[in-house]
Amino acid sequence: MQKKGRSVMEIKHLLFDLDGTLLPMVQEEFVKFYMPLLAKAYLEAGVRIDPKKFIGAVWKGYEAMVKNDGSQTNREAFWSYIDPCLPVSRKESEALADAFYDGEFNRAVSATQPTELSDAVVKLAKSKGMKVYLATNPVFPRCATMNRIQWAGLDAEDFEVITTYEDNGYSKPNIEYFRQILTKFNLNPEECLMIGNDVEEDLVIRRLGVKTFLVTDTMENKKGLPVETDYQGTMEELYRFVEKL
Repeated sequence: MQKKGRSVMEIKHLLFDLDGTLLPMVQEEFVKFYMPLLAKAYLEAGVRIDPKKFIGAVWKGYEAMVKNDGSQTNREAFWSYIDPCLPVSRKESEALADAFYDGEFNRAVSATQPTELSDAVVKLAKSKGMKVYLATNPVFPRCATMNRIQWAGLDAEDFEVITTYEDNGYSKPNIEYFRQILTKFNLNPEECLMIGNDVEEDLVIRRLGVKTFLVTDTMENKKGLPVETDYQGTMEELYRFVEKL
């Protein structure tokens, strides 16, 4: 494990990313796998769409969530954008999406690489008296997030919070997303550690005084940003790191 910058003090709270961290994956491969399945679900329900245009609209809806300023939930931001792009009502569209994320979406587990280390490190932290938070980018419905938690072999009950698009108005890498978690649980940033694999989305929390551990197994750095983190290493090294906290 490589150590950078600030030293370890007493850590009481661990914030975990999900996709690419507790649920190892290559994000691009995962998206390429499940997006066509989502389009197919609409087609099979009789909704007349052009799959390529539909997937493009979904991406624009994602961008609307990333740009969300907290004035509405990410769910509202997404559906407000995509609703005019579909020939059925928002209610019907959302019902189709929820049914997909509860069913066929689970085929996308084949585009991930679950590891027993994920649940082990969460359980280890809890056994040492720490509280854990699933700070996953809230751009998915709760049902989709709960399924991905299961794929990763995790227990949802272990987490103080699981962020989803229904109850969040900000997304990563907006610093306000992280500020809301710290404020909601009255967390002292100096007692927190953020664990993630995305240089842009997860390390931004350092601006709030929170230390970070960058998981390198499936590290994401699409923009080639400078890597500024307190600690970094593999999931195995993360486990040994938590053992010493």
